[in-house]
Amino acid sequence: MTAIVASRNPLRSRFLWKLYAGLVVLVLLTASTIGMLVTRQFTDDALDAARRDLESKAILVADVLDAHHDDWSDPRLLKRVTEIGAKLRTRLTVMRRDGTVVADSEGDPATMDNHGDRPEVIAALENGVGRGTRRSETLGSDLLYVAVAVKKDGGVEGVVRTAVELGALESRLAELRTIIAASTVLAVAVALAIGFLVVRRITAPLIRMTAAAESLSSGDYGRRVPSSSKDEVGQLADSFNRMASQLENRVRTITNDRNKLAAILGGMVEGIVAVDREKRVIHMNAVAGGFLGVSPSLAVGKPGADIIRIDEISSILRQTIDDAREVKGELVLARHPRRSLILETLASPLRDGEGNLIGAVVVLHDVTELRHLEAVRRDFVANVSHELKTPITTIRGISETMFEDAEMPTKTRHRFVQKLQNQAIRLSDLVGDLLTLARLESGDGVLSSSLIDLREPVRYSVNAILGVVDEHGVRVETDIQKRPVMVLGDEQSLRQMISNLLDNAVKYTPKGGQVWLRLHANGNDAVIEVQDTGVGIDSVHHDRLFERFYRVDRARSRELGGTGLGLSIVKHVCLAHGGEVSVESEPGQGSTFRVRLPLATA
Repeated sequence: MTAIVASRNPLRSRFLWKLYAGLVVLVLLTASTIGMLVTRQFTDDALDAARRDLESKAILVADVLDAHHDDWSDPRLLKRVTEIGAKLRTRLTVMRRDGTVVADSEGDPATMDNHGDRPEVIAALENGVGRGTRRSETLGSDLLYVAVAVKKDGGVEGVVRTAVELGALESRLAELRTIIAASTVLAVAVALAIGFLVVRRITAPLIRMTAAAESLSSGDYGRRVPSSSKDEVGQLADSFNRMASQLENRVRTITNDRNKLAAILGGMVEGIVAVDREKRVIHMNAVAGGFLGVSPSLAVGKPGADIIRIDEISSILRQTIDDAREVKGELVLARHPRRSLILETLASPLRDGEGNLIGAVVVLHDVTELRHLEAVRRDFVANVSHELKTPITTIRGISETMFEDAEMPTKTRHRFVQKLQNQAIRLSDLVGDLLTLARLESGDGVLSSSLIDLREPVRYSVNAILGVVDEHGVRVETDIQKRPVMVLGDEQSLRQMISNLLDNAVKYTPKGGQVWLRLHANGNDAVIEVQDTGVGIDSVHHDRLFERFYRVDRARSRELGGTGLGLSIVKHVCLAHGGEVSVESEPGQGSTFRVRLPLATA
C-alpha cells in the first residue's frame, strides 16, 4: 500500500534557505546598484539642469544689460540687477572685462574683490560661457556659478555671473535620494517576499522528495511524492515515484527470496557455511554453528580462519576457491563426550550472476548416525552369523559323529541327543527373538491395542520365572500397587518385556542374591522397576546395552544361555508402546532397569 509522503516544515529546509540567501544577495546587490546609479544620474541631471537654468538667466540678464544699460557706472544698474535677482531668486553679479564688480544682487560691489581671477569668469571671457563650483567668501557658503560674456559691437564688454547656493540643491537632492531609497527598499521587500514564495514553491517538491528518499533509506518503500505540475520538477517527482515503486517491488522480491532461502537453509539438517574470496564468512546457518561451536550472528563478516578453527574445513574452502571446483571429504570431530561427530563435507564454488567466482560454500552433513548404523549392521551380521554358526556347527558335528559311529554306546548316544536338543532349543530361541525384533522394528510390534491392567502381565512374568529363581537360589520380591495400572498395548509383548528383564536380573545375580520387581503409577506414567544385587554394569556400557547382540561379558552370557537380544526387545517394546527404558548400575552394586509407559487416559 502506497502513501503520500508528509511534507516537512519548509522553514527547516537548509536548501530553501541557501537558495533564498542567494536570491537575497542577488536582489540586494541589484537594488543597491540600481539605486546608486539612479541617484547618481538624478544628481547629475539636477546639477545639469541647475547649470542650464543659471546659464539661461545669465544670458537673459546679459541681453537686458546690452539693451538698456550703455553706461555700466550708472547707479541704477545695481538697483536693476538687485530687482532681477530677487525676481529670479538667483544671485546676479555684473563685472567689467577686467573683473571689477559693478553690481551684485546680494552684496556691495564696493567691498567685493576683483573677480577677474575667478575660473568661471576666465572661461566666459575665453569661451563665452564659464562654470564653476566653490565656496563664496562673501556669502560664506558653497555656490554653483555660471558666467556669460556680455558682448557689444563684436567685443566683450563684461561678464554676467549667476549663482545659486548648493545647499538648496542638496536639500532637493536629499529628498530625491530619500524617495529613491524608500522606493528601493519597498521594491526589495516586495521582491524578497515574492522570491520567498517562488523559492518555497520550487523547493517544496524537492523537500518532499528528500523526505521520501529518507523514508526509502529507512525501509519505508510505500512513500510517494505528490506531483501536480508538468515541468521538470513534476517530471522528476513522477520519475521518483516510478523508481520507488520499482524499488519496492524489487526489495519485496529480494526479501521474499531471502526469507525463502533463509527458511530453507535454516530448516536444513545440513550445516551451511559460505565465505567470500577473502575467506570472510558471509553466511552460516544454525546447524553449522552447532557443529563448529560458534554463534552464526557473530560469525558473519569475520575471517573464516578466526571462526572455523578446523583445519580440514578451512583447507577445503581454500582449495575450492583456489581451484574453482568441488571438493568432497569427511572429517571426525572428537567433541562428543562419548561419540565423535562424523561430518561429510561438500564444498562448491560460489559464483555471481555473470559467472565470476565470488567465494565458496561448504555443506556439512552429519553422518554420525549413518556410520553408527552401518557399524551396527556390520556387527549384527557378524553377530548373527556367529550366534547361528555355533549351534549349527555343534548340531552338524554331533550328527556326523552319530551317523558315522553306528556302534555308539546308548549312554553316549543319549548324551549327544541331549546336546542336539539343547542346541536346537537355543537355535529356536535365537530365531524367535530375531523374528520378534524384526516385527517390532518394522512398526508392527504392537500386535493389538487394548486396555490392559499392567499388574496382570507383571504377575504372569513373576509366576513364569519362579522355577528359574529356585534353580539359581535367588529371592524375588514384588511391590505392586493395589489400584489398577491401566495402559493401552499388547499384553503378550508386555509379558515378554517384563520376562526378559526378570530373566536377566536372575541370571546375573549370584546365588543368595535378591531381585525386586516394583510397579506403581507416577503422574501420567506407569513405572516398572527391576532391581537386583547382581554383578552390576560399568557406565561405559550403558549406552550400548540395548543394542542387538551386545554383551558386557560374552563368555558369561553364552554360559548362561542368552541370545543377546533380550534387552533390545525390551527397548523396542517400550518404544512401540510410547514409553522409554533406562538403567542405573555400577559394578558390584547391582542394577536397576526402569521402564516408563504412558497410562491410559479415561
